[in-house]
Amino acid sequence: MLRLWRRDVPLSERLGEDSPLAAAPGPPPTAAPVGPNISWLPEAPRLSPEQPIFLMTPAAQAVSGFFVWTALILTCHQIYMHLRFYSSPREQRHIVRILFIVPIYAFDSWLSLLFFTNDQYYVYFDTVRDCYEAFVIYNFLSLCYEYLGGESAIMAEIRGKPIESSCMYGTCCLRGKAYSIGFLRFCKQATLQFCVVKPLMAIITVILQAYGKYKDGDFNVASGYLYITIIYNISVSLSLYALFLFYFSTRELLSPYSPMLKFFMVKSVIFLSFWQGMLLAILEKCGAIPQINSSEVSVGEGTVAAGYQNFIICIEMFFAALALRHAFTYKVYMDKSLDSARTCSHIRRVWPLRPHEEHLQQPEGDDEPGRHGPRRHPQLLPGLPAVHPAVDAGAGGAAVRLAHPQRRQRPWRH
Repeated sequence: MLRLWRRDVPLSERLGEDSPLAAAPGPPPTAAPVGPNISWLPEAPRLSPEQPIFLMTPAAQAVSGFFVWTALILTCHQIYMHLRFYSSPREQRHIVRILFIVPIYAFDSWLSLLFFTNDQYYVYFDTVRDCYEAFVIYNFLSLCYEYLGGESAIMAEIRGKPIESSCMYGTCCLRGKAYSIGFLRFCKQATLQFCVVKPLMAIITVILQAYGKYKDGDFNVASGYLYITIIYNISVSLSLYALFLFYFSTRELLSPYSPMLKFFMVKSVIFLSFWQGMLLAILEKCGAIPQINSSEVSVGEGTVAAGYQNFIICIEMFFAALALRHAFTYKVYMDKSLDSARTCSHIRRVWPLRPHEEHLQQPEGDDEPGRHGPRRHPQLLPGLPAVHPAVDAGAGGAAVRLAHPQRRQRPWRH
């Protein structure tokens, strides 16, 4: 069977001497014209319907489905725990949005794999994934700013400090310069430009696909894939470099939040997956990945490489879900929520309300900070003791007196 696929073996040798096709008369073979070979890439091998590739088998769908649903369960449990112990809304809302990248990536890739024989469906599925990538980058940068207290707090810490020059960190071109507001805004704008370019290119891809001008892996100058890939490479490289510069300048400030694993996971899930797909497209073009030649199955150029990309992502999202559980753990916020509950219960035990004032007691779970009113400040309620029981036995036995505020009487209107 292997001899049937070899192009360097004559047809009579591949079919055998006793084959009627080998002995059938026919026109003499025509000599190939002598000249330069203009094809810089070898022709990719083709598989017939009798020899389906692995992506078309139920085993591939079962294996990918197992990893996808396991990743979904792990990530959904983590999101639920964040929402249950929602003690820091400003931080956790960005974390929950970042965690949704695993379900969207995994389920989108699995659907694309299920509709593998329809070469146009995966383009529309990937559009949703591309748009959410931009949303994740925005939320990750916002989370870093929230950790550090905003742009003003960051500049108060790093302004005027010299930038460490290092070829390994990519800061050799910044020798002799100091951190400034211009540097910080460059990192911010260069990172967020990806949030604009990515959805825009996804929409253009759908439009070109509808008009037959886009095919994955088609590097022809008349195809839109070449130009979209170039724009993607520039945008991804610039965003990755700016995000790295931001981490390099704030790594000491972010050290209490374990930023290394967070940065690595976001970069690998979004940026490395793009270059992984482009590498598979090049391998298919070079002939390392076989194409499908069948009149019954509609699989265009580049679809096989995109199928392998989706299959690999299904497996990768399982390991990404495990890593994100450690990168964005909910246990820190669970401890904060439990500490807050203990503090409230301790205050109730130290300062119980009188029987006729129980209707003024704060309801369960209503411990939002920053809310002002009679339920939040029991020391301002009428009828409470003037001396706080917690400080009644202070140093030297001196009691601290709490003055009651005077209520302003409203005049009656006639």
